[in-house]
Amino acid sequence: MQPKQHWEEVYTTKSTDAVSWFQPHAALSLDLIRATGVDKDAGIIDVGGGASTLVDDLLANGYNDLTVLDLSAHAMEAARQRLGKDESMVRWIEADITEVDLPAKRYEIWHDRAVFHFLTTPEQREAYVQTVFRSVKPGGHVIVATFAEDGPLECSGLPVMRYRPEELHDQFGEAFTLLKHAKEAHHTPAGKVQQFVYCYCRRTVS
Repeated sequence: MQPKQHWEEVYTTKSTDAVSWFQPHAALSLDLIRATGVDKDAGIIDVGGGASTLVDDLLANGYNDLTVLDLSAHAMEAARQRLGKDESMVRWIEADITEVDLPAKRYEIWHDRAVFHFLTTPEQREAYVQTVFRSVKPGGHVIVATFAEDGPLECSGLPVMRYRPEELHDQFGEAFTLLKHAKEAHHTPAGKVQQFVYCYCRRTVS
């Protein structure tokens, strides 16, 4: 099964608050975004944002240049329905992050919770990192969260990668300076605990 088909099936067979990665509020992500100190009109992209409630909280906090990218049209449609008229304040991109051509130096914040760990080949990861480098402004902020070294071995029936903070940063290399990392014990709707690691980096100015 192709990745897009897999994720469309997930979001047509499960409610958005029943998937294992669901968060009522993406509190740590929002805290890290606030801590960057960017203006409310800064360009922010949420990669794999799909049905995530992060976009709701960003809008509620006054951020007004928001983009959500996801492979699943059904996931994004769930978020658009939830937002109602506010959905028009968000740009929605249906695409594979390893193949998409995003605008150059467009975003001041790149956020990804739980996409990067699905990239299990070096080629996929390299394509992702190159897209980050091209589309994030020099000096911009990159927040990526994956399963930690003691996190699950698979998710939604798919294999995943697990990372320590330094290992996750190493995937991005010298073009990104690691400023902070944090661990999160995520409680799934089914009552399980999954360990995540968040890395916050700055893209080099040059």
